[in-house]
Amino acid sequence: MLEHVPAWLGKLLRGVRAGHGKLVLARLGDEGLVGKGGFTLKSAAFADGEPLDPSFTADEEDAVAPPLEWSAPPAGTQELVLVVEDADSPTPEPFCHWLVWGLAPQKGQLLEGEVPPRVGKNSFGNSEWLLPDPPTGHEAHDYVFQLYALDLPLTLMPGASRSDLEAAMAGHVIGIATLTGTYAREEGGDYDWDDSDDTE
Repeated sequence: MLEHVPAWLGKLLRGVRAGHGKLVLARLGDEGLVGKGGFTLKSAAFADGEPLDPSFTADEEDAVAPPLEWSAPPAGTQELVLVVEDADSPTPEPFCHWLVWGLAPQKGQLLEGEVPPRVGKNSFGNSEWLLPDPPTGHEAHDYVFQLYALDLPLTLMPGASRSDLEAAMAGHVIGIATLTGTYAREEGGDYDWDDSDDTE
């Protein structure tokens, strides 16, 4: 299955697995777009490839989305879009945890728990940060934060689906920054993965 993961993506993501080839990144990105012009995405709460704190996951009550910050995007950027997917979910498509657009085309940040300007539907059909909750007993899942610089502003209304957003972005990505957090579930909990409302 790893033959479906582009070579450039295999180099970008550590411990590449088949699920990485299903990310929006694999369909809309290429090697020349990642980090273009020094475009970077980072978090004060975790380093690339490192675990997410439970305070951002289903292991804690009152959990929220982690803080994120990014450098100036490539010249010509009109809007920034954030997509967060679980590359290791036991589902046909990566589990979608967050769809955010309407972000200003400049250096910026989302504070911990901040409500973004426009949010689309996650895999449960809700317009919010979907708390990471991989099945108990699984190895740590990769949660890939993908920030896209677009050469046009989007006209999508809040509540759009991942497929709607991806279609609107196609052909307009001029830069990408990525950040991966990992997480393994503590005992108890777990989503009912078959109840996800991903309409793709």
